[in-house]
Amino acid sequence: MTLSFSVLASGSSGNAFFIGTEKERILVDAGLTGKELQRLLGEAGIDPASLTKILVTHEHSDHIKGLGVAARKFDLPIYANEKTWKAMENSIGKIPLDHKFVFDMEETKTFGDLDVQSFGVSHDAAEPMFYTFHHEGKKVALVTDTGYVSDRVKKIVEKADAYIFEANHDVSMLQMGAYPWNVKRRILGDLGHVSNEDSALALTDLIDNNTKRIYLAHLSRDNNMKDLARLAVGNILQERGFDLNKHIELHDTDPKTPTPIFQIV
Repeated sequence: MTLSFSVLASGSSGNAFFIGTEKERILVDAGLTGKELQRLLGEAGIDPASLTKILVTHEHSDHIKGLGVAARKFDLPIYANEKTWKAMENSIGKIPLDHKFVFDMEETKTFGDLDVQSFGVSHDAAEPMFYTFHHEGKKVALVTDTGYVSDRVKKIVEKADAYIFEANHDVSMLQMGAYPWNVKRRILGDLGHVSNEDSALALTDLIDNNTKRIYLAHLSRDNNMKDLARLAVGNILQERGFDLNKHIELHDTDPKTPTPIFQIV
């Protein structure tokens, strides 16, 4: 029995993540059109009809754009905390009452053979939260859309087998770029997004001998590049003594192309 996942899409234009076991096949967020979601699932080799539920992190459009469509088309229940439900209910269309479920922050739910733990992050949404997934002693942590990684979050997500971790921007690119200052200030602030360097520094406190892969996620289209993020994070990890050639692999994510399904065995 394995824990498998794919980053279907990641970036400011849309986010979706798949995690599966023998009994559960879960979609986390649906931030693209229904048509795009179907394409991404197909490219990853995932039958949309096999999905069992959708978990939501927060109400920003790049995380819920296709949520209502996907839930209705594939008859999927949706899980989100109460504040997120209130913030997004006018944007996702009609959802049957028996398909609406509350998943509170700082709660652990068991779905079949998968335990899912939610935790709050620092972001400018109603009550944003992300998840760790546990199965047969294996752990995957999903951490994006946060202005910083607190000690509380670090304790929850530490020692995972795989991380999908935000590396949103290069600070110099952002500062010199064309964004208005108020937008730059939001991104750089505690309710914004984690930079390449801060991502790497947080990861040095989290990864251990069990960690096999790190997927750099939610890269800014305008203020980052895959090569730059990988270089910045990789250099800091190597400076801190982590061997990226033997034990830990750094991987890219993309807003339009899913990562191959990876199985943790």
